[in-house]
Amino acid sequence: MIERIKVKLDIIEGMLYYWQATSEREKVGEAYMNNIAEFPEMKYIYDDEFNGESVRKVLSAISNRELLNNGSKKERKFWNNNMWMMEDLEYTNMMVAPIKILNLDSIIDRLNNKNENSKYEELEVVFIPGHQDEYLIEDNKLIINFFRVKPDLYEEDKVTIGDTILVDYIEEKLIELINK
Repeated sequence: MIERIKVKLDIIEGMLYYWQATSEREKVGEAYMNNIAEFPEMKYIYDDEFNGESVRKVLSAISNRELLNNGSKKERKFWNNNMWMMEDLEYTNMMVAPIKILNLDSIIDRLNNKNENSKYEELEVVFIPGHQDEYLIEDNKLIINFFRVKPDLYEEDKVTIGDTILVDYIEEKLIELINK
């Protein structure tokens, strides 16, 4: 039976500093970029084409105002996503604001009604700066690609992923997780 849902934003908090500093032409050290790459949650998007060195290489290229030469498709997508964040930091902050205050307690009962015998007491919703996938499910974790969060420019409290309201999207994916 599910008792709590934790929202993890550690990587996004770290990336906020990176995006802000880099957009202001401050130099972000290699050690900081390596720390981002070494976050345990980043491993969920690592494979043969994209790994910790890919993250460091892409963030370093952006920080040094360089194009990404000879990058894999996933590295180029990661480069584009990060460049997009720095183009309009106000929009980036609009993406971050609703997930910082995200409270998922209201969906716990509904999840338990969908599966009373869930093997998990705690679920985690982890936002990461991904490259391609919209979301991944691993054990008790729903990993969401932060770059897919879309605040509505006209309705202040409306935030979606795809065409689905954020909380509804998370509930739908958590139901998928607990029924695996």
